[in-house]
Amino acid sequence: MKAIVCTEYGSPDLLQLKEVKRPTPKEDEALVRVHASSLNASDLETLRGEFVVRMTAPRKPKYKILGSDIAGRIEAVGRNVKQFQLGDEIWGDLSFPLSYGAFAEYVCIPESALRLKPASMTFEQAAAVPTAAVVALQKLRCKGPIRSGQKILLNGAGGGVGTFAVQLAKLNGAEVTAVDSAIKLDMLRSLGADHVIDYAQEDFTRNGQQYDLILDIVAHRSIFDTRRALSPDGTYVPVGGSTAVIFQALLLGPLISRTGNKKVAIGVWKPNDKDDLAFLIELLEAGKVAPLIDRSYPLSELPEAMRYLAEGRARGKVVITI
Repeated sequence: MKAIVCTEYGSPDLLQLKEVKRPTPKEDEALVRVHASSLNASDLETLRGEFVVRMTAPRKPKYKILGSDIAGRIEAVGRNVKQFQLGDEIWGDLSFPLSYGAFAEYVCIPESALRLKPASMTFEQAAAVPTAAVVALQKLRCKGPIRSGQKILLNGAGGGVGTFAVQLAKLNGAEVTAVDSAIKLDMLRSLGADHVIDYAQEDFTRNGQQYDLILDIVAHRSIFDTRRALSPDGTYVPVGGSTAVIFQALLLGPLISRTGNKKVAIGVWKPNDKDDLAFLIELLEAGKVAPLIDRSYPLSELPEAMRYLAEGRARGKVVITI
């Protein structure tokens, strides 16, 4: 089978399209023919060998085939697989504790991680959902349900997680401010954002506005800067971005939360959560939430797709068709 192989840390130029042995499913696994995948910031972080990645694999990537989002069709099952059968169309997230592998023609997945793909969605649409939508939903809810009238700011709103977060927040009646580059602002308005900010023209931490919840999808500012933009009882939730900011939130967040009403929350990410995916499927099939796909690339052009994502210009998700 063909797969994109990553054998050392570095730039997308190091990715190689190779012929590798097709995997054989274990007794509790299914062999899935991958039809589509999509890119996430974590793919870039793994490829570059950022600090957190090197904590478990200091010299070279632990997983040779990257890619976590998957949509495909079952082609074989192990003898202990009971709930799925040949031909079933599935989707899911192959990130930790699974072993990635979506950037290939075939991958083996434990039955416990298999989920039936929504019938109304194409493989490409389904592949854009599992990581980004679940992260958006869980982070928005990490300090309780979204409230009608709640003021929410989304920093880095124009990417995969952000575009789902805008839709989910508006669906629950929140007043949403979306921050990103100028080329994404019209798109964010079309998704329902009440206010948009071009980060190159305006600093949301210094404009005097305050928010009940700040979801920082591209965290690069000190949490003490961002804390200024919180309402007296507001919560700051870093989602991705700088490793330094994430560690700052982990180390200092509990202290900040104990010494005042403003809170810092990390929230637990639970990939493939059954309840969350069931909730999202209901919204997706009702047309209340939809994946926004910027571009699609064939598997052979994954390095170019990675470069495009790294430039920060993607509006929504970048999908890989296989």
